[in-house]
Amino acid sequence: MKKRKLGHSNLYVSEIGFGCMSLGTSENDAIRLIHEAIDQGVNYFDTADLYDRGLNEEIVGKALKGKRHDVIVATKVGNRWTEQGNGWTWDPSKAYIKEAVKHSLRRLQTDYIDVYQLHGGTIDDPIDETIEAFEELQQEGIIRYYGISSMRPNVIREYVKRSRIVSVMMPYSLLDRRAEEWFPLLKKHNVSVIARGPLAKGLLTERPIEKASENTKQNGYVDYSFAELVTLIPKLKAVAPNETLTAIALRFCLANEAVATVVPGASRLSQLIENVAAQSVTLSDEQMAVLKQLTKQTMFTDHR
Repeated sequence: MKKRKLGHSNLYVSEIGFGCMSLGTSENDAIRLIHEAIDQGVNYFDTADLYDRGLNEEIVGKALKGKRHDVIVATKVGNRWTEQGNGWTWDPSKAYIKEAVKHSLRRLQTDYIDVYQLHGGTIDDPIDETIEAFEELQQEGIIRYYGISSMRPNVIREYVKRSRIVSVMMPYSLLDRRAEEWFPLLKKHNVSVIARGPLAKGLLTERPIEKASENTKQNGYVDYSFAELVTLIPKLKAVAPNETLTAIALRFCLANEAVATVVPGASRLSQLIENVAAQSVTLSDEQMAVLKQLTKQTMFTDHR
């Protein structure tokens, strides 16, 4: 599988990554899926301490045992579970980050994290303190690089200006092109985009639109009503009729140089195989132009 350099780091990540949140809690099934992903050429695995209250990290750690140096592991920090375990609070403090990383290392069964990401962020955070925590962890060799997972323009701007992030994880897909506004700035500063949600909650897969969630049927998706989606999705598929909609969606994201990797999830082998198959697909300039004409290019309106 082709790899791309992640920002100004020396890490080369597979174009098709693996969003581990979708793995579920069946340990054996999840481990088999991760092993198959590695066999298929996937080397970038993205998890978070928040997923399943740390269980996701534990499963990923078990799956990667003996394979650690062949893969790039990214996890996230900042959401702190309450003592009752019934919710979480936001804590971007240096003290919490430096404590939380120890637990992530233990769960992942590793002594370093390749990419440590702030899992959110607001403009009211103690940003310099947060950056200091990541910088110290990097100097100590506990993390190799750091990034943020955010869709807030004011937060993205501050971290690009004040830190040495190598990546910004953002929602990006044919049905959510809001991130494109920030690609020139990120590219200028050699910061890569990690595209999450590239399949738009399964809307951009071979799954029939009729099987969309009730929430999507009632509220639509981002800037599209459900009625618009019913009309639009067959048109997207028709742009490259010999390819799966999954492949079209993933290649659309990867067509922009600012994107280092897409991280679709997979809970079944068939989904993983569909995702990985996109590596061999090419979309022409004409097809890309049609896809852009068919879809909306809007902007993030909040937190500017």
